[in-house]
Amino acid sequence: MAVIRYRGKMPADSNRSATKASLKGERRVALAAFKRDAIITAARQVFAAQGLEGATIRAIAEAAGIAPGTVYLQFDSKEAIYAEMLTASLADLLKSLREAVAHAMPPAERLLAGALAFYRFYQRRPDDLHLGLYLAQGLKPAGLSPVLDRMLNGRLIQCFALLGEAIQASGQASGLSDPEQVRRETVDLVSSICGTLLLQATGRLRMLGDDGEAVIQRQVGHLVERLHTPR
Repeated sequence: MAVIRYRGKMPADSNRSATKASLKGERRVALAAFKRDAIITAARQVFAAQGLEGATIRAIAEAAGIAPGTVYLQFDSKEAIYAEMLTASLADLLKSLREAVAHAMPPAERLLAGALAFYRFYQRRPDDLHLGLYLAQGLKPAGLSPVLDRMLNGRLIQCFALLGEAIQASGQASGLSDPEQVRRETVDLVSSICGTLLLQATGRLRMLGDDGEAVIQRQVGHLVERLHTPR
């Protein structure tokens, strides 16, 4: 009887090798994700203490307990880290705004719900307010890079657009149809919310005997009255 010789690995051996390779790949991905999360967590601390300008990859690596080269395997610059943090924050903000306006039916209530959701998001996450406004390095113009700035500004405009849509819906009955007016009203409202957040965060509103949510409610109330004025 002829002997059949099997060349190469037996099927069972091949399956075991494939399984090992798969597990190895999964561990590699999990380790990379763990390191990325550690870098983001450390970067938050460094950015909060030193600002974007003062922070360095070396300082972030030291805070994360890893080598600077490991950071560069995940991010090509400190600006890229900052951008990823901001991107995640803005995604959470957009989700909060969408959920808020989805559960409010009349346009005026939808507008108030969106404005309060914007305020509450940053009130509950003050680090995100500092991150978004670059407050750790002082109140001055700041940016990352033209490409990153365009991407982040696009995400922020998505959030503002939800408020703009609520403003337009609230003013439709009185004939609001001018996109430029909607834009101005949206900018005014966002500016009011951000100013209120800063005064609340620094304790100035409490000193003045007021509350952030009460301020937002009054501002939206005045806005709705203005929007309902016949044109």
